[in-house]
Amino acid sequence: MALVTGQKIATYYERYKTIDVTFTKEIIQVTGLVTQQVYLKCVSDFWPCVIYSTSFGGAKVVVNIQTGLTGKLQQANNMVSLRFCFKNAETGNPVTFFVASRVAGYSPYGGSKDIALFTLIFTQRPPDDLIEIMGRVLDANVNSAKRRDERILLNPESIRKMGLLTKETAVFIQGVPRRCILRDISFSGAKLIMMGVAKFLVDRETALRVDFDDPRESFLLKGKFIRSEAVEGRKELIALAMQFTGETIPMGYKIRLNDYIGMSRPPDQSAIPADGAKAEKTDQPSQTEAAAETPETENAGKAPAAAPPDGAKTPEPGTP
Repeated sequence: MALVTGQKIATYYERYKTIDVTFTKEIIQVTGLVTQQVYLKCVSDFWPCVIYSTSFGGAKVVVNIQTGLTGKLQQANNMVSLRFCFKNAETGNPVTFFVASRVAGYSPYGGSKDIALFTLIFTQRPPDDLIEIMGRVLDANVNSAKRRDERILLNPESIRKMGLLTKETAVFIQGVPRRCILRDISFSGAKLIMMGVAKFLVDRETALRVDFDDPRESFLLKGKFIRSEAVEGRKELIALAMQFTGETIPMGYKIRLNDYIGMSRPPDQSAIPADGAKAEKTDQPSQTEAAAETPETENAGKAPAAAPPDGAKTPEPGTP
């Protein structure tokens, strides 16, 4: 995880304070929200609730109102505290905090007489923990569109800083895994070297597995091969440009790349066009490079992609 400074947190707050993030299953997974430990506190009592969405100015929660909550709200002049609980991905420890709030109103949820959707307005700036956790999601989502064509060359330094587990991975073509070597990645695509014949692979739908460490995560990126290049001196190898299918790109992958891009980087990497754009002649892999990156075999055993952890049922009307 990237080190987030106080200045960065302040930037997140000013830039994204009015944007609501809906807690879909994917957002629950990437933020580490512990749904069973989220409560609404009124006076001295606690009510389990489901966070529907949040911004830095307020939240919407789903609560059972047939438990005396409305009566407590009258006693407390609609003042409550919302308890968040997130799991730190690096340490595994819970991060919990309360946000003082005022109930602005509520309405039946899903036509139910027992369940209501409450609108909360935070009465003060939320803790830095919430700004950091949700800010990383929002920043990654924005930059994945704004900087989608910024390509990251995979060298020892970028691999280390990004936490990429290895350049050697698998690409699944019609469900069959093939060994490959990653040369670069971006928000929108990747370039890889593998054995094969270009005319049988270009325009073919595929899925690329990318593995990260610290914490360990695997992402399956769906897309298709859009272009091929010969590898000088190696007739059995080809370099393939893959374009990801935009709506299927995992949020966790976006956050990983965005954290890396936010670090100090050599200036020559920031201006390299992604493989969604036209390739330059100089991008063709050399014989020396290809020899160093030759896949050991054409086929490899299939490795399962990481599955998201089970979360509580939450409304899923959209993503941030």
